[in-house]
Amino acid sequence: MCRVLAYIGPEIPLASLLTEPANSLINQSLDPEAHPDLQLAGWGFGAWGEHLLNPEAPLLYHRPMAAFYDDNVDGLIPSLQINTMLAHVRAAAYNSKTVLADENCHPYSYAGTDWIIAQNGDLTHWMILQRELLQHCKDEFLKQMRGTTDTEFLYVLLLSLLEGDSDEDVQRAFERMLELIVDARKKLDLMELTKLKIALVAPNRIIGVNFGLGHNGEPEPEGDWRELRTAEPGTPELALGMLLEPMYLLVGRNFAEHESSYNVDVTSAEEATSVIFASEPLTEETDCWLQLEFGEIVFVEKNGDDITMQVNKLKT
Repeated sequence: MCRVLAYIGPEIPLASLLTEPANSLINQSLDPEAHPDLQLAGWGFGAWGEHLLNPEAPLLYHRPMAAFYDDNVDGLIPSLQINTMLAHVRAAAYNSKTVLADENCHPYSYAGTDWIIAQNGDLTHWMILQRELLQHCKDEFLKQMRGTTDTEFLYVLLLSLLEGDSDEDVQRAFERMLELIVDARKKLDLMELTKLKIALVAPNRIIGVNFGLGHNGEPEPEGDWRELRTAEPGTPELALGMLLEPMYLLVGRNFAEHESSYNVDVTSAEEATSVIFASEPLTEETDCWLQLEFGEIVFVEKNGDDITMQVNKLKT
């Protein structure tokens, strides 16, 4: 399972998000808590900060190796402070077909948009599905595609469907994207589980999506994810449990005052100054994390010192 971590809030040292907490994103790739598999296929981050020389564009870093082996971490990360960030560690099959390259490390960032993307998901048979989906992709984004991952192709498709950058535009684009995937799977007789757990990030904005399709292409599969997550590795039941599992948000204030942890002074969104969006809870106390349930989309934005957050049900 890949891991996703996004942050918006006051400018803070990047190390306080990526390396200092005991359960930091980099440490999770070596010693995962909620999911047992190591993430060896690469990692990366994209970040904005007021004190970067080009604060309008994301600072991007990718390395196609296990994050805990990256010898650049200690030299690079302690020198940076940021106010918006999206980071990812990549999980991939342990076989010779997996392409380890910078181009296959999330997050992805293209010219012509402020949005960057990372996901913990799986669009099986995506190369064959392109037969039906390419007609909906714009050349300006297709020509920027360099890697061989389903996430980058989904990025191209989503950007092509966006009619604007408002929350309403983004939700419609995600809904249309799933509709097109369903149509393509039906036409090509490839009805399989599709897991789309996506973080879409721009300066001071996080949009999180948790949706997909069941094993037979159903948009609202049934099951208790907690029970299903206890199934044997490699089984359809475990895959369904991972599909239905929530994503998580930590909302509060004074994150910088809780050294070497992801703790905050938990508040409502109206009183918060920072938000973390993640693929799993990152603190020992999990009750403080809000859950983004399957079939939902969350819009988080920071305006000055104020945070707004809205959770909608996706139409499927």
